Amino acid sequence: MIRGTIIIDQARCKGCNLCVSACPQGVIELDSGLNVRGYHPAVLNDPEGHCTGCAVCAVICPDAAITVARTPRKRIATT
Repeated sequence: MIRGTIIIDQARCKGCNLCVSACPQGVIELDSGLNVRGYHPAVLNDPEGHCTGCAVCAVICPDAAITVARTPRKRIATT
């Protein structure tokens, strides 16, 4: 199983909400604060680690403000 995370360039994000709508895990939201351009940027809110790094958000972002990182999860041996 894959575990992922995203890094959002707050300064480039214009808060268009496309990534929020596209995220299948529902772990992206718009920040209540403003960035340097005056927009509410997207932020990752994933305390339970549900992001899989699927990259749907990065593909749909018109400003290329999202970078995706993925790492394999360790398998738990069952007996």
